[in-house]
Amino acid sequence: MIKLLTQIIRDRNFVLILAVLLGLTIGDWAEFLKTYTFYILAVVMIFSTTGLSTKALFPLKKMIQPLLLGSVLNYFVFGTVIISLAYFMMPTPELFLGFVVIAATPPGLAVIPFSHILEGDIKYGIVGVLGAFISSIFLAPAIVGLLSNVDGGIDSSMLFMTMIKLVLIPMIISRFLLWEPIKPTVEKVRGKIVDWGFALLIFTAVGLNRQVFFSNFEVLFLVALVLFLSIFGLGWSYEFIAARLGVKKEIAMTQNLLLTIKSSGFAVVTALTLFGKEAAIPSAVMAIFVLLYLLYLSFRMAYRKKVAKGKG
Repeated sequence: MIKLLTQIIRDRNFVLILAVLLGLTIGDWAEFLKTYTFYILAVVMIFSTTGLSTKALFPLKKMIQPLLLGSVLNYFVFGTVIISLAYFMMPTPELFLGFVVIAATPPGLAVIPFSHILEGDIKYGIVGVLGAFISSIFLAPAIVGLLSNVDGGIDSSMLFMTMIKLVLIPMIISRFLLWEPIKPTVEKVRGKIVDWGFALLIFTAVGLNRQVFFSNFEVLFLVALVLFLSIFGLGWSYEFIAARLGVKKEIAMTQNLLLTIKSSGFAVVTALTLFGKEAAIPSAVMAIFVLLYLLYLSFRMAYRKKVAKGKG
């Protein structure tokens, strides 16, 4: 029984669902955590980026395409779709800016393990995520600075410094955590720190906005619709296009993940820091949709294998 309970607690999906449920029930504690979200994310980014191997960049000639395509899919394709939908559907400027932050957010590091789980190309995923992370230092301030001008603007240099603190510095520190004497310990605790760190960030975003989840169903529906179309709809469309273009299945799956999976925790903290708690609503809901999409892809693959085995 204890062993089963331990396995459940360690399960990433359970931890995220628990964070959402606790945010809805005891969300008053979120106000206390709000002050520390930046530091929580910094720690999460340090440990999570230890999974990004700089060796995967070599030979550089072969890695240029995934390096660039990771940024194109995650920022330009996904960003264009989600910003366009949010512009016409969001009832308040704060909610629209919440989606702008999502568009400017780097991909979720879940792209890498799920490239393995879903039989994609893992090395392609590592390089694609790394390229998108590096480009986020420059693209995120540009995207948010340009689109927030509609509502008075925001200092892009401030966001640039935020990206330095939350992307570049953690990536540099993470290289030291790969030092051989401590690397085994870091790899052992990395998953727990990342999962529970993101859970705290999602709990905070849900808790600060729980009145929306209980009362303002119209806003919740519109936010959910934009996210469904941007994640599920875009994912299905890309699968269709990739199949027509003859893209290898392994690469197409990883490209699909690079296109649709954003870092919910990063988006939550950035939205809270720049635009306030209402702007964090899309990011909190996105965490649920990212989880659902990854579960959908996993169950679909298992079902297809089962059907193929039955026919064989």
